[in-house]
Amino acid sequence: MDTDILISGAGPAGLAAACALGAEGHRVTLVDPAPPVTGEDAPGADLRTTALLQPARSLLERAGAWDGLAGHGTRLDVMRIVDASTGAVASRDFAAGDIGQESFGWNFPNWLLRRELLARVEALPNVQTRFGLGVSGLFTRSTGARVTLSDGARLTAALVLACDGRDSPLRELAGIGARTVRYGQTALVFAVAHEVPHDHVSTEIHRSGGPFTLVPLPDRDGAHRSAVVWMDEDAEQARRLALDEDAFAAESNARSAGVMGPLRVVSPRAGWPILSRLADRLTAPRLALAAEAAHAMPPIGAQGLNTSLKDIAALRDLAERHPLGGPEMLAAYQRRRWPDMAARMAGIDLLNRTSIAGGAPVQALRSAGIRTIHDIAPVRRTLMRMGLGS
Repeated sequence: MDTDILISGAGPAGLAAACALGAEGHRVTLVDPAPPVTGEDAPGADLRTTALLQPARSLLERAGAWDGLAGHGTRLDVMRIVDASTGAVASRDFAAGDIGQESFGWNFPNWLLRRELLARVEALPNVQTRFGLGVSGLFTRSTGARVTLSDGARLTAALVLACDGRDSPLRELAGIGARTVRYGQTALVFAVAHEVPHDHVSTEIHRSGGPFTLVPLPDRDGAHRSAVVWMDEDAEQARRLALDEDAFAAESNARSAGVMGPLRVVSPRAGWPILSRLADRLTAPRLALAAEAAHAMPPIGAQGLNTSLKDIAALRDLAERHPLGGPEMLAAYQRRRWPDMAARMAGIDLLNRTSIAGGAPVQALRSAGIRTIHDIAPVRRTLMRMGLGS
């Protein structure tokens, strides 16, 4: 074999997989048509942020990647849900202390995640990177997989791991279908400065069309800052993206219900289409799908990358107990991960559809549901543990 594991895709999930599997001693080759963009001001930088929950930290600590990240994350101690759909603003807090945790996790800029994970990848002598190359062919047999790269080079591997995104070329090459749900929504992402300290509280504000979420960032230039994820109908978001700075700031302040005081937009805005996609199965001979190649979901509850890192942890553990890339390992991966993915995505789908709803009866029902979930302590604690991956 030229390599033990070939990973296609060098986003945060692919980089984390290279760290986690390389740290276990496997020979890993990581390929991607584009090198990771690792600077905030670099062209093509991903200015979104991602919350890494406690289980993600455990994975990255074992992989030797957490130390580089630890000083850059902003703690998330409380998840606050605000209902502003009726004019009056009502909120409920879900505190990590209720389930014996100091915090739920930490929020990181995506460009910084790439930078620090890539640094760890480059420090592992048994991990090779081949950026500027994609996968153009896949041939598998019982003894291994032969992968053809876009420059015509061929590599053999015991396991091929697809972390190549929601439109995964490897999933297509393997003939694996996927079920897609389109919501007609776009998420706008940008950063704001505000007068009220966030106090490590992530605030999700509901009206209609989708949540408006403020996620804590480090203070900068003497101002408190948060990352915003604002979900709404495609047409409305396209209109907002075309607004001048003052008009966009005015709409952002109106939508925030004033919970953090006046907002000042301090970054470029970007729009991302919202959909759900779940692969029909997670494996083919010598191939495993992980991260968005297996599952994509709306950005609610910090489930996206954290679910991806659960995929990687499962593959790492199964590689200890089964021949790498063999049928026993892949069958166990399908059994272990697909039900959790499907259940988690169904829950996010329900939350998103409820958030989209604009009718008064549905909004009243949503408000009552939030109160019930919060005010019945055993229900609240169970759902918070589920959100962390328990």
